[in-house]
Amino acid sequence: MPNDYFKFKQFTVFQDKCAMKVGTDGVLLGAWANCKNAKTVLDIGTGTGLIALMIAQRCNAKIDAVEIDEHAVIQASENVANSLWNDRINLIHQSFQDFINHSERKYSLIVSNPPYFQNSMVAPDHKRANARHNSELQLDEIIAGATRLLTDDGILSVILPYIEGTLFIVKASQKGLYCNRQTKVLPKPGREPKRLLLEFMKTKKPLVEQEIIIELNKRHSYSDAYKNLTKDFYLSF
Repeated sequence: MPNDYFKFKQFTVFQDKCAMKVGTDGVLLGAWANCKNAKTVLDIGTGTGLIALMIAQRCNAKIDAVEIDEHAVIQASENVANSLWNDRINLIHQSFQDFINHSERKYSLIVSNPPYFQNSMVAPDHKRANARHNSELQLDEIIAGATRLLTDDGILSVILPYIEGTLFIVKASQKGLYCNRQTKVLPKPGREPKRLLLEFMKTKKPLVEQEIIIELNKRHSYSDAYKNLTKDFYLSF
């Protein structure tokens, strides 16, 4: 049973109302996404608000966080309200599809840890199923939305399972979004990559490819690269 909250160095994420709990994927993306020059950020499917809070800690941008699930919005609102950055994070209770149709704002960074289990068995819990499967948010819609909402020099950053990530790269390029940075996430040395951290822009540049190993061969023995990436957040690093 997961804890009702997850404490980071500068904020705490309560998760008792939210179907999807704090996990490695969200922490990886929140720490990895390039927000150095970001002035406006959009977090698609914010859940507990984790990634929005991490980005807020790392830069001074204004952040819009979109979430369709009512309970997740309540949870994220509480987490944001209790943070140091509550004046810069705006929670929006809306589907991303509706948000695309009504938003006039352009974003210098869009981040998403999207639903991805496209062909697997749907989880019995309805809220968890919507959070994990793309029944309510297709990856194609993220690409289409990002194409419309990004500034000309804006960045889309996502984390996906390896197979879905490679497919996402192809689909995005067909819509004019090009993968310029890619980090393969390996659970342990010598293992196949399980996740892809991907960065896209409207301008094609030489691809920067990297790898990061989470754990060494002993459980909870984390690699230096993973520690360095997440040390501003995890209490133990």
